[in-house]
Amino acid sequence: MDVTTTDGTTLFAQAAGDGETVTFVGDAGYGAWQWGWQHAALTGPFETLVYDHRGVGRSEKPPGPYSVEQLVDDLEAVLSAHGARKTHLVGAGLGGMVALDYARRYARARTLTLVGTAAQGAGIDTSPLAADPTDEAAIRASLDHALSAGFVGAYGEVVDQIVQWRASDDATLAGWTAHQAAIGGFDADPLYEISLPTLVAHGTADEVWPAAGGEHLADGLPNATHCSLDGAGHLCHVEQSRILNDELIGFLEVA
Repeated sequence: MDVTTTDGTTLFAQAAGDGETVTFVGDAGYGAWQWGWQHAALTGPFETLVYDHRGVGRSEKPPGPYSVEQLVDDLEAVLSAHGARKTHLVGAGLGGMVALDYARRYARARTLTLVGTAAQGAGIDTSPLAADPTDEAAIRASLDHALSAGFVGAYGEVVDQIVQWRASDDATLAGWTAHQAAIGGFDADPLYEISLPTLVAHGTADEVWPAAGGEHLADGLPNATHCSLDGAGHLCHVEQSRILNDELIGFLEVA
């Protein structure tokens, strides 16, 4: 486990596997559990690096609000401490915004994979996804906005496990609010300046981060491929992990 201190805040990261480094940049409020499906698929042929944003999981939780710029500097500190000269970045939601801004400001990124994210934060309200981690009923209610009804009905045991992970790893409501501030203040335009090979994936039934945001990203980035995950909600990398993992591995192998 890597422990990094930046701007007075301690950040925790965990690496596994060998090969080129793939760094997972998390979504607002969620702990590292959100990457379990991708971590299992990529660890081995790749080195996987998972870390917690400030305000969530094992990392320290200074008072907000936070900014994307601040979270980008955190990512750079984690990568520098880990010794990753180059890395593929896989970001979801807020993590996708961090990955976009990182690619503009730093030179370590080789490729971007942006899952359920957007180029602008105006109008995106993550409060339906947030929940007090001590309130199981609130967690379950919030998952109705993160996962499709079909997935919740068909995979009750997976949902139960996610509830447990969220209770132990997710941000408090104050952390969610701090992350929401980062989202609301973000604007990645002009996208044409970000020329890295990019895979954009989005659930078509995402009610919080609308699928139109993914389409805008793919249209605006000069070297992007778009992947629609039909019927999936915001946690599309959980719901349709096999499809996304196949797309991701194929993308990384030729990048």
